[in-house]
Amino acid sequence: MKNGAGETGVMRYVILMICALALAAAPRADAQELTGLARVDPAASSISDGWFGGTRLTLSLSQGVPFRVFHLDSPARLVIDFREADWSGVDAASLLGSSKKVTGARFGPFRPGWSRLVLDLAAPLLPSNIAMPINNSTGTATLTIDLIKATPEAFGAGAGAPKDAAWSTQAAQAPQVPVVDDSFVVVIDPGHGGIDPGAIREGVEEKDLMLKVAQALAEALRRSGQAEVVLTRTEDQFVSLPGRVDMAHAAGADLFISLHADVLSEGGASGATVYTLAKDASDAATAQLAAQHNRADILAGADLNGADDEVAGVLLDLARQETAPRSEQAAAAIIAAMDAAGGPMNTHPARHAGFSVLTSADVPSLLIEIGFLSSKRDLANLRDPVWRAVMAGAIADGILAWRASDLAQRPLVRQ
Repeated sequence: MKNGAGETGVMRYVILMICALALAAAPRADAQELTGLARVDPAASSISDGWFGGTRLTLSLSQGVPFRVFHLDSPARLVIDFREADWSGVDAASLLGSSKKVTGARFGPFRPGWSRLVLDLAAPLLPSNIAMPINNSTGTATLTIDLIKATPEAFGAGAGAPKDAAWSTQAAQAPQVPVVDDSFVVVIDPGHGGIDPGAIREGVEEKDLMLKVAQALAEALRRSGQAEVVLTRTEDQFVSLPGRVDMAHAAGADLFISLHADVLSEGGASGATVYTLAKDASDAATAQLAAQHNRADILAGADLNGADDEVAGVLLDLARQETAPRSEQAAAAIIAAMDAAGGPMNTHPARHAGFSVLTSADVPSLLIEIGFLSSKRDLANLRDPVWRAVMAGAIADGILAWRASDLAQRPLVRQ
């Protein structure tokens, strides 16, 4: 399929979606039916720079699948979404090879039934040819995308995800929670997920650990009989940062807790730390951590056009001052409970910065670093299911202690 770099973005995406639909509808042998997972063959997949300035992506698949391709600017990225692709065994460094024009690759689940490949581009490149021929005898397929140099103007003009409401990563659907006058709804956000693994150390991925902690915390709160609980994800799935905030609003949250265990070189961080929202970071290490978190959607290939202005507006509008002290009080209660359970805690466990996921100004919101995977002690703790259960129970105790105190203070606040 030919596609000149000078064409408009709208025409390009329409053509690609038609290609995907035609692929799904094309007659083929039973082995080529577009059902189940299409496995990516690492040995036959590559990214290579050509002699005449072009770059080619080659992906070998066990079967043909519908797909879509688009590009994003600031920074320059190429995004390919696949229906039911399995990336097991694929290594980003091996896929990149010696390419100088594609500098990074990330892949994994993006939304139910779909996975995503995001390529970081060293300079503006646009597809000149896209094809997925299918071998009639084996049912295998090979996706090839040829990329050629483009001007920044042409690249920027066509940048952006295809407009499809069904693909919105921000309009997350929260489970329905029965609302009664005295209900207490806690939204628990297991950090990262899907294509975004978060921090990685010794084969341990932050997204997996935080889902386990979130599930243990949810169970502890439900057993108490004092809280309704909603998780922003219950499986290995990507949810955008704005989508997590939207889910808290949709669930009518009384408290939002985002769980993490990052890698942080600044200051050799270790021990549990609880963060609240503020325009300015409390210290350099926290500023670095907030910057890492706020880039998660960019790394996952989310289209953030206009999002920065919205976040900046919320950060500047801390005029909804009732929520800020309540968040700080919740943080203090959770820190006390975790410390009482043995921690270990960071030497400065209460910190603040401009975390995008905490920008729900009308819901008390906290980000808890259970520990840091960059700390050997914390990594050993986080791998221990008994330690995780103890910390989840301690966080639940802190949440409920804050809830009781918050209810007692409400009549005073409203006078």
